[in-house]
Amino acid sequence: MLSVPEPTPEVVILCGGRGSRLGPVTELLPKPLVKVAGRPILYHIMGHYAGHGFKRFTLCLGYGGDMIRDYFLNYRIRNHDFSLHLGEGAPRMLGRAADTLDWQVTCVETGYAAQTGARIYRAQTYVEGPYFLCTYGDGLANVDIPALIAFHRRHGRIATVTAVRAPSPGSLGSGRFGELVIGDDDRVMTFAEKPDRPIGDASGYINGGFFVFNREIINYLSDDDTCVLERTALERLAAEGELFAFKYDGFWQCMDTLEDRDYLDRLLSSGPSLPVEPAGSLIPVGAGA
Repeated sequence: MLSVPEPTPEVVILCGGRGSRLGPVTELLPKPLVKVAGRPILYHIMGHYAGHGFKRFTLCLGYGGDMIRDYFLNYRIRNHDFSLHLGEGAPRMLGRAADTLDWQVTCVETGYAAQTGARIYRAQTYVEGPYFLCTYGDGLANVDIPALIAFHRRHGRIATVTAVRAPSPGSLGSGRFGELVIGDDDRVMTFAEKPDRPIGDASGYINGGFFVFNREIINYLSDDDTCVLERTALERLAAEGELFAFKYDGFWQCMDTLEDRDYLDRLLSSGPSLPVEPAGSLIPVGAGA
């Protein structure tokens, strides 16, 4: 009997947060639509996954969700010549699009005030397969996604987090990042969500997003608005030996502040690619589209 190939895993992106540290920028836009190098940061994140062949996306919407819906609903029109009869039907696309993507995008309303865990829980209905990829809608990295998945499947546990180096020693214990204690076998011994002091025996690694989750992660989450992925699930998974760290020392940058936004804007405006990870290959942003 011929074996049926496993479907390519879906990518769940958390897009519901406001991003208050970006000040007036996010009073007008949801954080994932804040532009860097002329495109929403969300586009660049999706482009990185698509460059590795992962083109099915589920977006967990919240604050400013209608604007994210409109961005994708009108994407073809924004990037195509078209002809439209104002009294009849849909526009007719003309010629070749300026930017053609073959991504499948599912937009899911997960609640204005919901925390990260509740958002994933509410999107589960639309996510297929035994495992899925997941990340935040405000951070870029040149993570080797196939290597990340291979690592996850080798250890066979419920969850993998990409562990990145803290931007500076002073950022540990600052309440800004989730922090990890990682064992010799890459098992996360302790996960602490945004502690206000460095955790004991900390490895200098923090939560960089770019997760892989087996479907069993849902058993650690709930439909309650207050369900936080990092506290409700990841801290418990670490305590139970079900969370492993994919150590990554290459390019990673979150967009928490205007300074972060400006840095990413300069970086991506200087070329079409994210900085290369030490042992990886250069992945053009938006490749595979």
